Order: sequence, then C-alpha cells, then structure tokens
Amino acid sequence: YMTYQRPELLKHIRDQFKIDWHGIHGANHWARVLHHGQRIAKAREADLLVVELFAFLHDSCRLDDYRDPLHGERGAEFAYGVNGQFFHLDGKQLDNLCFAIKHHSGGDVSTNPTIQSCWDADRLDLGRVGIIPSPRFLSEEASKLIDEAFDWSIQS
Repeated sequence: YMTYQRPELLKHIRDQFKIDWHGIHGANHWARVLHHGQRIAKAREADLLVVELFAFLHDSCRLDDYRDPLHGERGAEFAYGVNGQFFHLDGKQLDNLCFAIKHHSGGDVSTNPTIQSCWDADRLDLGRVGIIPSPRFLSEEASKLIDEAFDWSIQS
C-alpha cells in the first residue's frame, strides 16, 4: 500500500500527546493495535493504510486514561486535519478512518471490513486492562486471535 511519512506523523502526534506516552493508551498499545490490525486487515482484505493510521491516531487525542468520551471525536478531527500533511487518503479512505476513530470505543460492529478491522485490532488489546475481548464485538478473523492476543497484551 501507499507509503506515508510515518516518523513525521508519530513525532507530530507525540508533540501534542497529553497523557503518558508509556501508559495504557500510549505507544505500546498502538504497536499492539498495529500488529493485530495488519493481520486482520490482510485476512479480511481491508485497507492496510487506513488500519495502520487508525493504530497511531485512535487514542492520540485522549486527555486522560480513564473516562474520556469525546476522545474519538477529537481524534477523528485531528486525523482529518493532518490528511494531506503526513499521509494522503482519498475521500472514502478518510471517511473510513475518521468514522473508525470517532466510534472505536462505542461497542459497535461494522460490516465495513476496514472499519471493523480497526475496531478488532483495538479490542484485541483489551487484555492490557484485564479484559478478555468478546467474540460478539469481533469479526470471525479476529475472534480466532483472542487467546493469543490476550497472552501477548499481558506480557508486553
């Protein structure tokens, strides 16, 4: 898939990041979301670039690690604002990315393989906070990874 300015994007995110970079919604979480997202997106033939950008952007605008119901909305606005600067998504890709970010913590499921791959990737890392993800909120491809992802998130 298309390349983009990953180091520059990550620096830009870090420069405005308000919570602990090494905390439960920080860079280590994003790395695990990226890992899960790439596997699921390939299996589901989803948009790999959108899934990767979701991993880095979905929690980028949190104000705290606990209750922050508007972080998805802020993250979607942030992603929209940096399109054309660090990456170049077309209208459909940008809509998918922003929708996935805005609604990632709402418990929804989507028939759109790219959006659901984003949500699957994030939900598979719930083990970091002691929660085993429910297959009800995951695609079939992601459900197969629950045990492995749970082990991985509590070890790393």
